Amino acid sequence: MPLSPRVVDLGPYDVLLSVAALGSMGRAATAHGVSQAAVSARIRALEGALGVTLLERSPRGTRLTATGALVADWARVAVDAAEALEAGVASLRAEQASRLRVAASLTVAEYLLPRWLVALRAELPGTSVSLTSHNSTDVADDVLAGRADVGFVEGPAVPDELDAQVVARDRLTLVVAPGHPWVGRRRGVDAARLAATPLVSREQGSGTRSFLERALGELAEPVLELSSTTAIKAAVADDMAPAVLSSLAVAAELGAGTLVAVPVTGASLDRRLVAVWPRGRPLAGPAAELVRLAARRREGAT
Repeated sequence: MPLSPRVVDLGPYDVLLSVAALGSMGRAATAHGVSQAAVSARIRALEGALGVTLLERSPRGTRLTATGALVADWARVAVDAAEALEAGVASLRAEQASRLRVAASLTVAEYLLPRWLVALRAELPGTSVSLTSHNSTDVADDVLAGRADVGFVEGPAVPDELDAQVVARDRLTLVVAPGHPWVGRRRGVDAARLAATPLVSREQGSGTRSFLERALGELAEPVLELSSTTAIKAAVADDMAPAVLSSLAVAAELGAGTLVAVPVTGASLDRRLVAVWPRGRPLAGPAAELVRLAARRREGAT
C-alpha cells in the first residue's frame, strides 16, 4: 500500500540518531561529513514533515525531547533495516558481477567459446561461467526469458526484442564422402541443384538450417535430421547424403580426408555470428567483457 506523505527519506532520521548518540549537532555534522548548518536544516525539515518537535536546543547543548526519543527508537529499527537491505543488495551485486550465464549455438559453443572463455578468465579470473548449448532459436528464448545474461547465435535473423553485435564470421561448407559423385566437379554444385538435393540436416530452429533456407530458398526434404554436428559428419562420411555445415566444424575432417568440400555456385554461404541480449538493457560486467573479447578476436587484435 502507498506510504503516507509524512514518511520521509531515512537520511534525516540517520542524522537524528547521530545527534542523539553524540550529544550535539556539531559532532553529528562531523560524523556525516557536512556542516552544522546542514544538520540543523535536516532536523528542522524532519520536524516540519512530522509535525512534532524532536530536539531541545540550549546553550548547554542539544538533547532529544520525549517525543524525539520515541521517534528515534522507531527510526533506529527502520535505519537498521535499511542498512541490512543495502548490505544484502550489495552482496547480490557482487554475486552478479562474478557470475555469467551464457547460452550459445552448437557451433559457437564448440568451436569459438572455449577460446573466448580462456581470454575472459585471464581478464576476470574470479568470474564463474555457466554455459548451455542449444540451437539458435532456443538460445534467443533463453536470453529473452532471463535464463542467460548473453547469447551467441548463428541464425540470419535476430528477434526484434534483442540487441545484437557481430562477433565472428563463418562460411558454410558443402561436404560429401570421399567416394561421392560430386567429388572433383570443377564447377562445383549450383545453388538450385543443392536446394533440390535431400541432405543430412540439422533440426528446424538451428542457425545453420535457417541460414541455408534463406540462402537457397525452399529445400528438399532432408534424408535425416540430427541435432548433433558430430552425428551429421559421421552420416556424411558413411555416404548417406551430403550436408552443409560450418567450416569451423569440418576443418579437422577435411584435413584428415574423411570428408571432402565441394564448391557451391550461385549463392553466398558466408554468415555472421552474433552476440544477443535484451533490447534496451546495456550489457555490463562479465557479459560485456566477453562480447568485447569475442569482437576483438574477430578484428584480429591480440
